[in-house]
Amino acid sequence: MKNKINNILVIDDHPMNSDAYINLIKSKDEFNETIFHKATNCFSAFKIIKQAEITETPFDVALIDISIPEYKEQKLLSGTDVALLIRNTFPDCIIIMLTMHNESLILFNAYKQVNPEGFISKNDIDFEMFPGIFYKIVNSENYYSASINNAIQQLLKRTLSWDEFDTQIILLLDKGIQTKDLPQFINISLSAIEKRKAVLKRQILDQKTSDKDLIAKCKLLKLI
Repeated sequence: MKNKINNILVIDDHPMNSDAYINLIKSKDEFNETIFHKATNCFSAFKIIKQAEITETPFDVALIDISIPEYKEQKLLSGTDVALLIRNTFPDCIIIMLTMHNESLILFNAYKQVNPEGFISKNDIDFEMFPGIFYKIVNSENYYSASINNAIQQLLKRTLSWDEFDTQIILLLDKGIQTKDLPQFINISLSAIEKRKAVLKRQILDQKTSDKDLIAKCKLLKLI
């Protein structure tokens, strides 16, 4: 691992699931000294996150189930809302979403709002697979399990309005061509290319991001 993992937050409304994740992570020697924090709902998660902010002890990794009891007073209605709070509070935290949901809109909302480094359907993996997947994610290899990837991909394909120029922009960026040089390869102006690229980023990630991140996400979702 590039950086030591000191603090991991696990949020699941089934304590047995949290304990299982923790024991599986601890099966790798690198995490023997890691401190684990557990929450079972949005309220307890909020308290732990705020305490970590006050004490300046950021979480390095957060595993978050989408379906957890809400905390309406803070407008935290799901694990997605808690993940977004963590993203805004601790920007460097690696976020792994876990879910039993297969509804495209719920999954797509979590993807667009949070852009998690890991997104796992509990139906896609077993306990034997989990430690290896977790280890890949914390070593900077984003991972979306099959049914998550498929649901997001299908919804994206229905909503994307790409034309041949958009496709060429993505493919040329993937080849390492800089934006300023794209007009040499595409018969449209640099300003038009910049506008199209901004739209693509909003469609794929719904937030400001680098060209590298845009291409990586397109590949992760098998759009290119």
